[in-house]
Amino acid sequence: MYLLENPVLQRELLVNLRMPRAFVLLFFYQALLACVVYFAWPQKTHLDLTENPADARRLVDLFFLGQYILASMMAPSFASGSITGEKERKTYEMLLASPLRPAAIVLGKMIASLSHITVLIFTSLPIVVLCLPLGGVSLYEVLAAYVGLIVSVITFGAISVACSSYFKRTAASLVVSYLLILPLAMIGVLLWAALSDNGSFRLLLTVTVLPGVGLAICIALFANTSARLLHPPDMGSEGQEVVDLEQETQQAVGLVIQRDQFPDKLFAPAKRETLMDDGANPVYDKEIRSEIFSQGTLMLRLVIQVSMLLAIPLMAFCLYILPRHAPWYIGYVVVFNMLVGPVFSAGSVTSERERETLDLLLTTTITPWQILWGKLIAGLRVSSVLTIFLLWPVLLACVMVSSYWTNLPAVGAYLAIVLMSCTTTAMLALFCSVLFRRTSISLMVTYLLIIVLFCCPLAVTFFADTFFPTDAWTQFLHQASISSPFAAAREVPLDVDFTLDDTEKDPGSWMLFAGYTAFTALLNSALLLIMIWLFNTRWRVSG
Repeated sequence: MYLLENPVLQRELLVNLRMPRAFVLLFFYQALLACVVYFAWPQKTHLDLTENPADARRLVDLFFLGQYILASMMAPSFASGSITGEKERKTYEMLLASPLRPAAIVLGKMIASLSHITVLIFTSLPIVVLCLPLGGVSLYEVLAAYVGLIVSVITFGAISVACSSYFKRTAASLVVSYLLILPLAMIGVLLWAALSDNGSFRLLLTVTVLPGVGLAICIALFANTSARLLHPPDMGSEGQEVVDLEQETQQAVGLVIQRDQFPDKLFAPAKRETLMDDGANPVYDKEIRSEIFSQGTLMLRLVIQVSMLLAIPLMAFCLYILPRHAPWYIGYVVVFNMLVGPVFSAGSVTSERERETLDLLLTTTITPWQILWGKLIAGLRVSSVLTIFLLWPVLLACVMVSSYWTNLPAVGAYLAIVLMSCTTTAMLALFCSVLFRRTSISLMVTYLLIIVLFCCPLAVTFFADTFFPTDAWTQFLHQASISSPFAAAREVPLDVDFTLDDTEKDPGSWMLFAGYTAFTALLNSALLLIMIWLFNTRWRVSG
């Protein structure tokens, strides 16, 4: 019932592994890893395996870190919709009424959601075997790295499945999963890189401590999720959970959102009890007051609490103790917006399609421009306010730390970068919501586009700096990173006191910030014009 005759496991495996995206993802995953090894392979015609084993170790470390980051990003995308998908398909109530035990359901969902990622990881073995003849790393270290990778993926999958049991929508489950997994993934990356010169200790840590910690987390989350399915919350029609905001507030632990008080009403306004003013946009009013918060405030509370908990040590170190690391805190704020921003906009239009109300909306007297700006501003308002909560420490640092008194233009540039990032993430999410029919697909494509625009330039420049530091193309790649807010924040000139080790640090330039500003303005303008054109020609006229 749990493994061999588990109908949930059998059905999920057939659906997941027979989808076209499984083969497409496998191809691109292998192609990406193969390109990394191909371009980083020593270019010498005569290779001495004992000449420079440090380069070989650096290549293997980069290979595994790349796999670890990719697996950390993909695990929530497969597992966070395992239970919320049943709720969205309105089959959750029937699943709970089946004779299957809750533990069998959870185990089947978890194994099925992680099976494809496991296949991806093991198919990379032939590529890493090609790196072993270069020396610098033993076979045991490679096997230990794969053990750590598998344990991490299983742990991240357990976290995502647990989050999926607490929410009704995959979007909310996905963003909370990423917020919980991101700190764990960063700790793993930092430990792996810090222990690169101590292979024996890293080997011992990977095969003893990591499996124990991962097993403990998985058992605790598995028991909690199974108990939640055994005693589900109140269910309404079609398996929908009944949300009582007053009861939710009473049972809330920690942060409580008061929708009628400042500053909570900036992103969570109270429900309307009076008629709208003449000329008001009904789409915006509906989105900001009802649609975004129709499933309660659990996701908002978790997002705010987790983000502030992570921000406290980061802002203390990057803004107050070592002000020269201020771009790192700005990068954290941008990462937070990357995760949160698309959630409130990726379902703006797809939700209308899923409820079969898009045709009704298009037959009203509301213009396409009103529909678009109402949905865009509603999602952008919530994500921007949540992101700005993390910017208050930057403004406070300008008052308390004297190093920032002569760097006000740089601080203004940091704030502008964050605000432009908020606009870009919301615009991309709304654009994907216009193009696709399902919210889950719209959200995943949005995350993919954001990663390509924001993170890929950093990965490419890091790879070039590591293996081709003197090549002319390396400098060109740095200058071409105008789509990344991280690169723009890093290059903003910041005149602060550096230590002796930082005397040769690049002072930065305003050119990349100007390029990022221009690129962001052109991208958002183009996306908005395309969406207006689609509404005017593709749907309204054809309808």
